[in-house]
Amino acid sequence: MILSTTLHLAVVQLRVSKIKADNLGRAQKLVKEAAGQGAKVVVLPECFNSPYGTGFFAEYAEKIPGESTRVLSEAARDCGVYLVGGSIPEKDGGKLYNTCSVFGPDGKLLVKHRKIHLFDIDVPGKIRFQESETLSPGNRLSMFETPFCKVGVGICYDIRFAELAHIYAKKGCQLLVYPGAFNMTTGPAHWELLQRGRAVDNQVYVATASPARDESASYVAWGHSSVVNPWGEVISKAGPEESVVYADIDLQYLADVRQQIPITTQRRNDLYSVNSVQEG
Repeated sequence: MILSTTLHLAVVQLRVSKIKADNLGRAQKLVKEAAGQGAKVVVLPECFNSPYGTGFFAEYAEKIPGESTRVLSEAARDCGVYLVGGSIPEKDGGKLYNTCSVFGPDGKLLVKHRKIHLFDIDVPGKIRFQESETLSPGNRLSMFETPFCKVGVGICYDIRFAELAHIYAKKGCQLLVYPGAFNMTTGPAHWELLQRGRAVDNQVYVATASPARDESASYVAWGHSSVVNPWGEVISKAGPEESVVYADIDLQYLADVRQQIPITTQRRNDLYSVNSVQEG
């Protein structure tokens, strides 16, 4: 049952250090701050408990449940929010994953999304990064229900794959969340463009949560966590520094956009289709 047509969303752009306990403590504090401002869904950034880099994943990796997810569970329960726990390096069965855990207001784990598309890129003279050197890919779609709307989850590089967003929308998601850590090369070029593209293509809200920028880190995040509406407009955006940004997810507005430009019913399913093979 939908209690309201508007969901107040908070995106936490966290400053991430090499000290895990500090990262967890600041995350708790900012989730509490967001809840105090009326947020019902709070999103943390990718790799929020650890520096981002192939040299850090094994050192900071945890099992789930573990230290970091216990903190997330407690924060969700204590604040009464749906908490999209960014991502952490997860170890399981001798493998490492980049994993997002989502908790309900009762502190229970709702879904665990392992990054499907690993960030393996090589832009000569600018950046080379190969997550596959240490991480394994996830193989499931990840969605969860709230009293407000259905939410689809991706992590960072997952946003580049339009098929994933399309399938989420096809399955009834009205909000897509992507904890991510775009860098100083891909960030200014594609971060906002991809968010607006996924939002317009699927007539959904898109929210992204980046770590705050740290110029001294080995991997410098672009920042600029954002929320984009179904018309493709950026309705909330952070700068590079640690902050919390808020946006209202207006389901009536979303319905109006879909009615005005009815692409869902106009698709030529007799000519083409995008379907999921592995269900979440």
